[in-house]
Amino acid sequence: MKASFTPKEYTRLLELVHLGLWVTGARPDDLATMPERYGDLAQKVFALAEPFGCADLVEADVNGEYFLNEKLTGGVAQEKLDAFVEDVFWGELAGRLAARDLRAEIGAEASEAEELAPEHEEKLSEHEDSYWREFEAHGVDHLVVLRGGQG
Repeated sequence: MKASFTPKEYTRLLELVHLGLWVTGARPDDLATMPERYGDLAQKVFALAEPFGCADLVEADVNGEYFLNEKLTGGVAQEKLDAFVEDVFWGELAGRLAARDLRAEIGAEASEAEELAPEHEEKLSEHEDSYWREFEAHGVDHLVVLRGGQG
């Protein structure tokens, strides 16, 4: 099989690989964090930078291992990663707090991992909407953690 990419397309492919690796736990500044499952494939993709006209985006360390440089990991890729992390944070926070509150409200003894009954979905959405409105207006400024349980 033969694949051909323009330099622009290959740059976007490198961005996708970078974002995917970041989500799986890899950090661009520490090759030791590269998930074993994806390491060889990432190295193959990075090694093609020169033939696809993107040698300025990939560097090699003293062991010949390739890594993406700041020119690729910063800029648009970093903006996309920051937006992803922000979205996941707020979504998880609103969802988990809403589920906690609903369980307390209905007296559910189910653990956090167990799903709520379908008849509670509307109430759960109301709780989530309430948290979203709060977070959109104030971020975490009004969020308080009561150590040792609820007060």
